[in-house]
Amino acid sequence: MRRTAFVLLALTAFTALPTAAAAAADIQAGKALFATRCASCHHVGRNARAGFGPQLNGIFGRAAGGTTDFQYSEAMRASKVVWSQDTLRAFIHSPGKVVPGTKMRFWGLGDDRQITDLLAYLRIFQ
Repeated sequence: MRRTAFVLLALTAFTALPTAAAAAADIQAGKALFATRCASCHHVGRNARAGFGPQLNGIFGRAAGGTTDFQYSEAMRASKVVWSQDTLRAFIHSPGKVVPGTKMRFWGLGDDRQITDLLAYLRIFQ
């Protein structure tokens, strides 16, 4: 049952990605990247909660600074950013350029393939 639900979620995730990105995305690589680069601060999944950073369930379409269980920086709350494929890609690449003054302590990820994989993984939790 869980495997079927995961496959259905993964297929649903790909329908929201542009065709070329969906074909290139590797959800398992995104999951591994999340585990090594993001999970120390962010959570996803059924039991996700804010920790050192906000939980990331339902991130696509959410306003930056938009969860009530995390204390965001003033810069993030005032940014008016709505998280989309493009804004998340830019933020993951260079957080300080998208939201100057963010308190997120991540200097960015320069590998576009890794960002594509990570975003495909996060789409599962939409």
